[in-house]
Amino acid sequence: MVGLLNPMKRLIVVVVSLLTIVGVLYKLSKTSAPDLQEVLKQIPNENMLGLSSNRENQLADRLEQIADRLVKQQDERISQLEADRKVLEKKIQELRRPPADSTLREKLAFLFPYDQSKKFPAYIWQSWKYGLNDDRFGEKFKEGEMQWAVKNPGFVHELFNDDTSHAIIHYLYVTIPEVIEAYEALPSIVLKMDFFRYLLLLARGGIYADVDTLPLQPVPNWIPENVSPNEIGMIIGIESDPDTPDWRKTYARRLQFCQWVIQAKPGHPILREVVAKITEITLQKKNNEELVVDNNLDILEWTGAGIWTDVVFTYFNDYVQSGIFSKITWKDFTKLTVPKLMSDILVLPITSFSPGIGTMGAQDEDHPLAYVKHYFENIWKNS
Repeated sequence: MVGLLNPMKRLIVVVVSLLTIVGVLYKLSKTSAPDLQEVLKQIPNENMLGLSSNRENQLADRLEQIADRLVKQQDERISQLEADRKVLEKKIQELRRPPADSTLREKLAFLFPYDQSKKFPAYIWQSWKYGLNDDRFGEKFKEGEMQWAVKNPGFVHELFNDDTSHAIIHYLYVTIPEVIEAYEALPSIVLKMDFFRYLLLLARGGIYADVDTLPLQPVPNWIPENVSPNEIGMIIGIESDPDTPDWRKTYARRLQFCQWVIQAKPGHPILREVVAKITEITLQKKNNEELVVDNNLDILEWTGAGIWTDVVFTYFNDYVQSGIFSKITWKDFTKLTVPKLMSDILVLPITSFSPGIGTMGAQDEDHPLAYVKHYFENIWKNS
């Protein structure tokens, strides 16, 4: 009985090896005909049951070698196909050009279409002039950068510096040279930082957060339970809601929406419009040789919360885009204490992105609606 086991065991090995090869060849049948012929040639024309023990060993080893080689070839083909796919995708991106006679807004809409029904991309974007390993990065900023990743483990988190910011904008807007020209023409880093966030969110979507922010809750907590993410194309917070008569000394608008934290789906019309307006303003200033910044309010009006707030209200009051038929003003959001869905924009109260400031109705950092702490480091002053 024992003597019969070894031949039987060998036979099982041979059969299993053959089945393995057949399975591999079946997957590669359209591209691996020469391999099939080679395998058939290498199988001896003998009765399998009558093979000697030594012959069985040789055959089993040979079949195993062939199977390993075919699997390796398959892996190499898959790797090559993936590399080719990436090259092709890049070429398609470069060739995907809007019609030559398109307006700037038409070009932006063509390249970055908006689909409200899609999910928010799981990206967290930040930018700073120093790398994480640079001693000048700042421990407070490092803690914030780390917490964005820790509290949102399923998100892709990317930190850009001056060089990488420049590179990604050139890549994303290679077919719209006027946008790149405007970005390059901006005379200060703070203007570029503002413009960069709009450009990146328009093309890729996700969350942009200034480096001087600290997340207090995970991003999914921002959306109330009674609101579907499919209803929302953008989430913004109130930056300022002053009730003093001298508000014009500090703020560009009576009520401003903040842009140190924004979540958006790619292609949103608000982002498209703010990119178009900043591009047009900048190129006009360049042509008139007026690329100068005199004070804070210049920045707010050019790329900051002033122009951002204007574009948001313009969207609300364009019933074709927003579907809102009544006039929307700052009075619809003043003293807001709970999230408010207006068209496809979820507006969060001042507590959400400015907790603990002690003014304008902002609550403390332990409030349920406190999502992101802003350090107000005025990082642009040191840029």
